[in-house]
Amino acid sequence: MPIYMDYHIFPGVTVEEVKAAHMGDKATQDRYGVKYHQFWVNKDIGSIFCLIEGPNPEACTKVHEEAHGNVACNIIEVEPGLLNLFMGENSQVHHGVVYDKNGEIDPGFRFIMVLDIVVNTSLDNHSKIDNFILPKTPRKEALKLIQQFHGELVENFSDDSIISIFKESDQAFQSALTIQKLFNNNLGDKDWNITYKIGLSEGQPVTMADGFFKDSIVYAKRLSLIANESQIVMSQGFKKLCSFQLTKFDQNNIKLVNERQKTFIGNFWRYTESNPTNEKLSIEAISQDIGLSRPQLYRKIKSLTGRSPLNFIRDLKMRTAFNLIKDDNLNVSEVAYKMGYDDPSYFSKCFSQKFGICPSKLI
Repeated sequence: MPIYMDYHIFPGVTVEEVKAAHMGDKATQDRYGVKYHQFWVNKDIGSIFCLIEGPNPEACTKVHEEAHGNVACNIIEVEPGLLNLFMGENSQVHHGVVYDKNGEIDPGFRFIMVLDIVVNTSLDNHSKIDNFILPKTPRKEALKLIQQFHGELVENFSDDSIISIFKESDQAFQSALTIQKLFNNNLGDKDWNITYKIGLSEGQPVTMADGFFKDSIVYAKRLSLIANESQIVMSQGFKKLCSFQLTKFDQNNIKLVNERQKTFIGNFWRYTESNPTNEKLSIEAISQDIGLSRPQLYRKIKSLTGRSPLNFIRDLKMRTAFNLIKDDNLNVSEVAYKMGYDDPSYFSKCFSQKFGICPSKLI
């Protein structure tokens, strides 16, 4: 049968209350062909994540309704492989409660690192896609360091970025710092012909969005994209759960994004992603949509990214275009149109300015 995970929020809930509800579920589940396995509890914020096996989401929900009346905020289907990757195998479970290896209650939160890597090139010495492939050495070394700090890789077919998940925030941060140091020490080497950025975010397995850990992975990816070259950008939630004091580090190398900025980033991305074919996204249109004045929008984007809003949007479009050209077998005109450019020649010029190579040479 399919495996599901649901999400509840009960501020102030106790573990004993959750255990009692779980026993009610166990007493009711057979009538609906459902099996409630275990749950993760975060007492600080009152979140509960239940792991369920059942014929469909409706049957799982009916068990909750009949047993105690507490309906989940959301329920999603989870692939067994992803469940083990993110939540771990052979967890300690007592009376339905999941505990970590130290005997502490596992809150279900995990920590995401996105290492965004782009190969450097130039029009003078690169003419085909074979020379535009990400160098093997940086990726190989990054994977070794992720494994060293007990990270697990998440499959990513959309681009060359490396996505990994950690059970502990300190492990994720140490991995990011070590990668940053190693990369910075080798960027001048011919085998390290890259630029890179790192995003760090905390996350819970189920939110109101579809997808397992989807919100946290998307946000970590966005943090990596707003970072300057060779910079780590982390969420405020990640920082709160990390024991390291950021004041000890060079603020040019590590940036913190607070909750207000997170909301702004979400609104900004929502607008730009809903207008993918609009080449001339104006500051006025964006500011009106997200409720900011033109100067406010400019200052916020400049502060977060070091770029003007239009330059930042252009960078995002060029990254998407690069992935389309590599993976989707589209011609330059088709990619240009998808990115909102009516003039393929102008699109090619912008692409060349960003990556140092004409897009037609990659097809």
